[in-house]
Order: sequence, then structure tokens, then C-alpha cells
Amino acid sequence: MINRPLSIIIFVLLISKIIVGQDTTLPQQAFQSGEYLKYRVYYSSAIGNVTAGEAILAVSDWQEKHNGVLKNYYRITGLGNSKGMFNWFFKVEDKFESFVDKTTLYPYAFVRKTSEGKYKQNDLVIFDREKGEAIVNSTKTFPIPANVHDFVSALYYMRTLDVDDFNSDSLYFLNFFLDDSVYQSAVKYQGKSIINTKWGKIVCLKIAPMMASGEVFAEKYPMFVYVSDDSNHVPILAESKVIVGSVKMELINYDNLANPLNIKINKQE
Repeated sequence: MINRPLSIIIFVLLISKIIVGQDTTLPQQAFQSGEYLKYRVYYSSAIGNVTAGEAILAVSDWQEKHNGVLKNYYRITGLGNSKGMFNWFFKVEDKFESFVDKTTLYPYAFVRKTSEGKYKQNDLVIFDREKGEAIVNSTKTFPIPANVHDFVSALYYMRTLDVDDFNSDSLYFLNFFLDDSVYQSAVKYQGKSIINTKWGKIVCLKIAPMMASGEVFAEKYPMFVYVSDDSNHVPILAESKVIVGSVKMELINYDNLANPLNIKINKQE
């Protein structure tokens, strides 16, 4: 049986918008080095909300030599930790790092350190795009398509894309590498919604992500992601239905966005 770490489900909740066949050079303006996003993860039901953990996404600069040439990268770090009483029966301490080419927004390396209850998994993936291979922990190689991502770089890549041609009947696709396999994600745009936040009301694009193939994501999760309808395309809220209630991720803090967050409706209104 294949494990499904909680942190991976959390990051899938954040998937925003996907288009196939984009140019490999993306002069993006959606995020910048220094950006910081913090999320509260909680269970919501008729009896109230119970905080289960938090997730943090942060972007910094990174330089590394390849074939004697110094190249510039984004170092995107994702942290996921359980909180409070959840530490007693299912402790989560996860860290993910994606090293992303600033020109193409494709990753050259992905580091995964997962600790969730009894489940442990540490991986280092190197993407050799010239050979079309992913090298895992220096011991195993797997064929990959030219446009493959890891699931952290996928989130930031999707934030940079234009949504002018989105309509309610369209599906959008993207490949990502995880657990020694290439998976295809699909999402559907479902219009706009207004989300209440502590800063005020934010107009968001409503997205329904689904896992279209692969054993790990064989189910089509009933989830929605609400992404700010501005140049940042920041995930503001994500929600996944469970048997009783729902699991939600809510943006609770942010810093150093590339553009001002577009709060169109003041909290006092």
C-alpha cells in the first residue's frame, strides 16, 4: 500500500492554475525572493474549528555552479508542522525545498524530509533535463518529460500564468515528479468568489484541482482552492471535504509580496 503523507495533500490543496505548452522562459511578476506565506491548517465542523497545524512557504535566492557557470535560482522552502493535541497522536514535522531556475521556473533539485507519525521519507531528486532523467538519492534514475516539476515548484510556476483564457468548461494540466513516478494534475476553473480574511474581503479565483492519474492520487479529491484575483495569485484559502466537516488551510500572515494584495472590499464594509 502506498503512503499518502499529509503534507503532500496539503500542498496539493494549494494548487492554483495550470496551462500546458507555455514558453520555457517566463518573465514572471507573481512572486519574488523574500516572499513569506503562513497558513493555519484546521478541521472545521458543526461544533467549531480545531487547529491541526501550520504550513509556511518562503522564497529566497540561491546560487550554484553548473559546468563552471554560476546560475541563479529561487530556493523555495515549504514547512508543515502539527500543533497542540495533534502532536500526541499524529506528529508532523515536514520540510520541502525546491531549487528553481529563475529563467525557466523548472526545478533542478528537490529535497524532501517527511516525518508524519510512523511514516518517514527523505529524498534528494536531481532533474537532469539534458538526459531526460530524475536521479533519486544518487542511486535510481527515472525518465521524465522536459516540462516536469516537483510539487512545490509546480505551485509557484502556476502562480505566474495568465488566466484570461480560463472558462468554466476548461481543464488544465501539468506534470510533476513524486515518489519515483511522474503524475499529471488537472484543475478546473469555477469562477470567482469573495473570501473573508482578517485584512478584509478578497476577490478570488475559485479552482477545483483533481489528480488525473497515478496510484498515489488515484482519487479525485473534492477540494477547492481560492487564489487572489491579482498579479500575485496567492492561495488565500483551500478546503477539502471529509466524511464529517472539512479540512481547511487559511492564509494568516504574509510578507514581501511582489505586488500589493488586492483587497477590493474593506473589512469595515
